[in-house]
Amino acid sequence: MFGKAASILSVSVGALVIALGVSGPVRAASGAEVFNVVAPFEVKSMEPSTSGDVFLRTGVAETLVDVDENGKPLPALAERWEVSDDGKVWRFFVLPGVVFHDGSNLTAESITHALNVALARSGGLLAKAPIESIAPEGETVVVTLKQPFAPLLAFLAHNTTQILAPASYAADDTVVKVIGTGPFSLGAFEPPLKFSVERFDGYWGEKPAIAKANYLAAGRGETRALLAESGDADYVLNLDPASRVRLEKGDKVDVLSIAIPRTVLLKVNAGHPALKDVATRQALSAAIDREGIATAILRLPDAGATQLFPPSVGTWHNKSIAPLAYDIDKAKALLAEAGWTPGNDGVLERDGTRFAVTLTTYPDRPELPLIAAALQEQLREVGIAATINSTNSSEIPAKHQDGTLELGLVARNFALVPDPIGTILQDYPPQGGDWGALNWSNAEFNAAIDALSRTADASEGQVLRDKAVSILQAELPVIPVAWYQQTAAVSKKVEGARLDPFERSFGLAKVRKAP
Repeated sequence: MFGKAASILSVSVGALVIALGVSGPVRAASGAEVFNVVAPFEVKSMEPSTSGDVFLRTGVAETLVDVDENGKPLPALAERWEVSDDGKVWRFFVLPGVVFHDGSNLTAESITHALNVALARSGGLLAKAPIESIAPEGETVVVTLKQPFAPLLAFLAHNTTQILAPASYAADDTVVKVIGTGPFSLGAFEPPLKFSVERFDGYWGEKPAIAKANYLAAGRGETRALLAESGDADYVLNLDPASRVRLEKGDKVDVLSIAIPRTVLLKVNAGHPALKDVATRQALSAAIDREGIATAILRLPDAGATQLFPPSVGTWHNKSIAPLAYDIDKAKALLAEAGWTPGNDGVLERDGTRFAVTLTTYPDRPELPLIAAALQEQLREVGIAATINSTNSSEIPAKHQDGTLELGLVARNFALVPDPIGTILQDYPPQGGDWGALNWSNAEFNAAIDALSRTADASEGQVLRDKAVSILQAELPVIPVAWYQQTAAVSKKVEGARLDPFERSFGLAKVRKAP
């Protein structure tokens, strides 16, 4: 059995090596070695709203604002900015001397066009900011707001607001080419699995050491680990826990690890007949042995999530609230109070209906199917029958939209927008969000988030954050399971590799291969 599985895996690795175009070290025409990156994320299209993160990570595109490793806004394509006293008018000064990959100049007009396209995207992040207009004025871009909006800079650092050249767009503003300003230009593009980038000699900043990089999407964690171990990949992201431990013990690669503001959580359909009661959701939470999952599956005993936001999120981690805890007796008592009684097969019943739900997850994050299996057993202990559906990650938002999702196990990063309020506005608006609440809304929570988005006062903001987090902890529209650590395997020949806590960059512009 294991021999057959290993043979199949070997074939899949071989196919991916061919896809990468590698067999040992490959060199670009200039003589510089090609850098091979492998990650689980498929590239759906050139459109920033669907695949902008991968073009930002590989250094093809850039944003008006960047952030440091603590989430503090930094100048990028805007060399500086000013804001009016009433907080409604922001003026961004365009960095001079920047050219796009097609040789055209970065101007206030080109930035304005890219941002207005992002603003017009239905359901896009920028559309959630109270923007009245974005217009060029000389060498500045003026963003006028309907009301003060403190996280505007964080929104302008998000990958969906990347600045592309006018030639990137068709007449209807569909993106047909990714022409950015980054240190690398886009080369061969073969969605959904691979593309290449090449060093852009006209880059305005520090020039990269590597001449070319290949990107390959590989969904299986074991396959990615073997590509790292074999030397066919230089930088492999998202190791499954078992592979991480094995690679750490070996001497073929360096394993990098960093705590990031990402949480593994259960997305709950709060409109489902069996899940609509707060007490039932609290019972599900109490049935979860987070420490056991963190220890046995993640191999990180301290990663059990006692609340939604991990300590790495700083001001959003509320130390004053009672932590979520494993208490199987409490779970059973809450379910009994909600009217559930054991059936002949041990599965709970109420009004003739079994407590049976489908738990949807995806293998892009290799630990998720394993956690799903553990949750299935733990829920069974309290009488809940969960059927696992491990499928494409796109099924989570699809099932959210059509209302068929019951439970979804996901890994949500709260710093893709460097200020977590950006993700909160996406995930927990009154109508719900693809990766957050489903059929849940709370007037106090909505008011707190609205007030938080308007205030620049640190102490007032902290009170509002604590209140919002307390409401999420009490009502559990999503149920936290584990906090996350990002991992990567890096070739011993690579120098300067690092992990970005905000997952904005693979760091290609800073790496080099040792002679």
